[in-house]
Amino acid sequence: MTFDPRTFRTTLGQFCTGITIVTTLDGDDPVGFACQSFAALSLEPPLVLFCPTKGSRSWAAIEKSGRFAVNVLGEDQQDTCARFGSREPDKFAGVQWSPSELGSPILSESLAHVDCTVETVHDGGDHFIVVGRVHSLGEVKGERPLLFYRGQYSGIEPDKTVPAPWRNDLEAFLTAASSDTWL
Repeated sequence: MTFDPRTFRTTLGQFCTGITIVTTLDGDDPVGFACQSFAALSLEPPLVLFCPTKGSRSWAAIEKSGRFAVNVLGEDQQDTCARFGSREPDKFAGVQWSPSELGSPILSESLAHVDCTVETVHDGGDHFIVVGRVHSLGEVKGERPLLFYRGQYSGIEPDKTVPAPWRNDLEAFLTAASSDTWL
């Protein structure tokens, strides 16, 4: 390896990510953490993935419950992100939420949510790679997402709030269209 962890982090910071809050219940108590390593994995079957650190207390609760919800944050939720990214013992204090179909907390102000059960868990160095099977989802708002870029919060330009029109050539962007497609 010819680079140090800081160089690695700075280089990967050039890739803009969305920010989510991954939640579950630990008994009757809601728990969750801020997560930017979330992605869609498969359309058939519907799968997503996220990558918690191995020492995460929230991950321990998710592993125990076998279910989780991913809450997509809006650009006005920087304080929520900071709270769930901290070591605050009661991250849900003052946070409005309701249970998903599987019982995991859905944050009232989230843009969208994905309700899942844990499908598989893989080793990923100092993180786990958790694959979740999607059971239900919901789009709560049509506002702009909270993004993370170059080590700080970012957003979409104000005049770029509408998604691009559907394009058939992007159909295979998430999954392979045929066995010879590399995507």
